[in-house]
Amino acid sequence: MEAQNLTHVSEFILLGLSDDPEWQRSLFGMFLSMYLVTVFGNMLIILAVSSDSHLHTPMYFFLSNLSLVDIGFTSTTVPKILHDIHTHLKIISYVDCLIQLSLFNFFGCMDSLFLSAMAYDRFVAICHPLHYTVIMNSRLCGLLVLGSFFISLLFSQLHYLMVSQLSFCTYVEIPSFFCDPPQLINLACSDTYTSTMLLYCTGSIFGGIPVLWILFSYTQIVSSILRVPASGGKYKAFSTCSSHLSVVCLFYGTGLGVYLSSVVSPSHRSGAVASVIYTIVTPMMNPFIYSLRNRDLKKALQRLLGRKAH
Repeated sequence: MEAQNLTHVSEFILLGLSDDPEWQRSLFGMFLSMYLVTVFGNMLIILAVSSDSHLHTPMYFFLSNLSLVDIGFTSTTVPKILHDIHTHLKIISYVDCLIQLSLFNFFGCMDSLFLSAMAYDRFVAICHPLHYTVIMNSRLCGLLVLGSFFISLLFSQLHYLMVSQLSFCTYVEIPSFFCDPPQLINLACSDTYTSTMLLYCTGSIFGGIPVLWILFSYTQIVSSILRVPASGGKYKAFSTCSSHLSVVCLFYGTGLGVYLSSVVSPSHRSGAVASVIYTIVTPMMNPFIYSLRNRDLKKALQRLLGRKAH
């Protein structure tokens, strides 16, 4: 305890993905390409939805907000990675680390809540089609977005306070490319029992409830689709939520893979590689999934790009 009182860490070392100098140029090009594709792809979704009156519906309203959150989510980590590779420095200050983990948890929670809101939208559209316009009115959509914002803000601040109460040794190496709360808790010199319990509790509440709601919504959706007599009607009903279901599986599947890999594999490097899929690849893939599997959005993008070409 004496050593902890005398020392206060002012910066952390981010180990990143590789120390090999030959890999640095390839990693820089890969991360820069993925980041540009993510920003450009999600911006196209936002512009297509806002410019096409046919897409001014609750489903596309949530989609455009999800695209905006995905840009923020990937922007909390990738610019720092690019800076570290370019300057050959892997240092992040204590304050910047707390800010990064707060933003990362904020956008991650927003992503999860928007996916659950979109699941509710599909549930109402398929299970209660006659009451869809009454239930999914603009007031409810606005409240869902506002509620998601404040819940995510609370979630991020809880993680900020939790990590800020920890004591660290003078030299701390984070076996990742960003400040991840579980990694920081493992590296703390002080007692981490309370922080670990808080981490599991907040993760179960803020992550578990949206997952359970999505599972409930799709259980009802599948049950409703199976009652449709015509096979063509079943295909049409399922096609309206197939894109969202693909994004849900990608987001939660990769997120779960990150934490399972950290438990199963003793290699910290494998956990960092899994985090790349969760934090960078998933936001990059979302625009492709929605644009390729959604006919209305595909037409809106063609009109938007055609208008810009002229």
